Amino acid sequence: MEDLKPVDPPHPAQDVTEHVGYRLKRAAAALRGAMDRALRAHGLTVPQYACLELLDQRPGLSNAELARGTFVTRQSMNVVLRGLQDEGLISRPATTDHGRALPTHLTAEGRGRLYAARSAVYAIERDMIDAIPQRRLAALLADLDRMAAALGG
Repeated sequence: MEDLKPVDPPHPAQDVTEHVGYRLKRAAAALRGAMDRALRAHGLTVPQYACLELLDQRPGLSNAELARGTFVTRQSMNVVLRGLQDEGLISRPATTDHGRALPTHLTAEGRGRLYAARSAVYAIERDMIDAIPQRRLAALLADLDRMAAALGG
């Protein structure tokens, strides 16, 4: 058996709860919980809401593009899209003239549901932003982007 040595943490920390990754996960879990609660009142899940937001900004995205943009697998996105289509919130053609990608679009009902849910989600983001000094927001966003890039994301 190998003789394993202790590994020093990447920064001073008394326990795991002081690590950057732990705190990021805690913040992400808090955000997800708040969004789950708020979106439930609108009959949406977080992946469904994210999908509607993307389609509002970029109509015609494919399943694969939506999956990448909402951080779910293509298989999970298939389930999300079926649910949204069954509720009349999106439209997709049964077939396409070229390739296999089916472009997806919001319906009027989908746009209405999105706009109603958006105010609840934006209120959550406002609460997060209000928790930090305004002068630090740009630096925080840049730091988060750099962290993601450092990990290949």
